[in-house]
Amino acid sequence: MNNSPTLLVLAGKRDGKLDPMAAEAGVSHKCRIPICGKALLQWVLEAAIPAFPDTKILVSIHDPMVIADLPAVIELEKAGRLMICQAQAGIVESVEYAAKQAGDSAWPMVITTADNVLVTSELMRDVHSEALAGDGDAVIVLSTREAIQAAHPEGQRRFYEFSDAAISNCNLFWLRNASALKAAEAFRQGGQFIKTKGRIAKAFGIINLIRFRLGWWKLDTAFKAISRALGARVVPYMEADGAYAVDVDNPRTYAIAEILLKQRKL
Repeated sequence: MNNSPTLLVLAGKRDGKLDPMAAEAGVSHKCRIPICGKALLQWVLEAAIPAFPDTKILVSIHDPMVIADLPAVIELEKAGRLMICQAQAGIVESVEYAAKQAGDSAWPMVITTADNVLVTSELMRDVHSEALAGDGDAVIVLSTREAIQAAHPEGQRRFYEFSDAAISNCNLFWLRNASALKAAEAFRQGGQFIKTKGRIAKAFGIINLIRFRLGWWKLDTAFKAISRALGARVVPYMEADGAYAVDVDNPRTYAIAEILLKQRKL
């Protein structure tokens, strides 16, 4: 296993459908929506490129020609660091396909999304360093309601409620090896599974659904139960800067991300 990870950016269409915001912006893929003068994917790749200068960057997308003219894509191609992977029907399938294309050099893997425009090289490195030194198979980057609202009062409106914390994810994940793909099963029906009763029951069992809905779980207890159900140790990485939990999901979060981008990166 390499000390430096492979980086995977998920830039495909969800369920192969045109995103409403992409349609409004007149582009075929959400990753090409402009914000602060650059495409969403350009911002993410600008963070990814210097994060680990010696590693491959995989971009999962339905039509590679859509991003061929992005400066970051051209830079990666010239450096021989870019691998385009055909996006699949869902999130897990796309991760599995990209990992297969990358082969043994895929691991460990840092995964993010093309709408995660506030992600930074520093966060990627910090997560990888801590995860590599730990004993988790998979790491999910999270931030608390208090931290997110400190970054912006409307940064998130819905949170995963536990007895000791309310959290949201930061669209940044880490997988140690191919066995850790078992942890991705929770997302096979989409990343917002934990807000949907049927998906929780299917992924973790009806008893765990009841515990979650009644607020019996502490965050640590929940991750232990999730790990047992998936057969892979999934651990949280708690990020103090709640801005990282803001991505471009809708017009409201677009406006917030634009504000935070101007504050942080311009």
